[in-house]
Amino acid sequence: MSESPRTESQLREAICRVGASLFARGYVHATAGNISVRLHDGYLITPTDACLGTLDPARLARVDAQGTQVGGDRASKTLALHRRIYDAARRFDAATACVIHTHSTHCVALTLDERTEDELVPPITPYFVMKVGHVPRIAYHRPGAPEAAEAVAQAIARYGERGTPIRAVMLARLGPNVWHDSPEQAMALLEELEETARLHLLTGRAAAPLPEPDIDALRRTFGARW
Repeated sequence: MSESPRTESQLREAICRVGASLFARGYVHATAGNISVRLHDGYLITPTDACLGTLDPARLARVDAQGTQVGGDRASKTLALHRRIYDAARRFDAATACVIHTHSTHCVALTLDERTEDELVPPITPYFVMKVGHVPRIAYHRPGAPEAAEAVAQAIARYGERGTPIRAVMLARLGPNVWHDSPEQAMALLEELEETARLHLLTGRAAAPLPEPDIDALRRTFGARW
């Protein structure tokens, strides 16, 4: 028996609970990062320059389906990017209902040199392959730039059309955007991504990727998208 859909009030509480957890554990700092949830008739998103550690459910920005704000404090400037992610990702994962963006330290660190890998992290652990999947790197654009939103939408379409739908991208020098069916699932995906980035840095980026037969076994056994 499936669970009943959560009310808007419950989703507001979930956003604040997830934000506080991410802040307390150092996944976000100061006023960096944002969280949104897709509703049946619009979106909730954290306000601009809000601290995720001290969010107020009543002050979250309420936006209609056309992107016009109808309530709460002023919406984060990343609203346009979040909406593009929902539109693109739901082609491949119709239940996509939450986007989280952070400036997670190890993920960002992997983009601060001149290396030009197409993806942030190779498949070095089974849980990264199973729970996260491919994470394309998106070239640097200023925060809120429409070019970044377009590049993210193109990456989602490219990976989805080749049969490996993604749930995360990495904005160079800024941080990851991840999405899933609920705030809790999106947070868990972010945690796995940041931990894998930390391991990658700790090994000097020298860890060997899982052999293809092992990755294929993860595909067959767990439905890994790799």
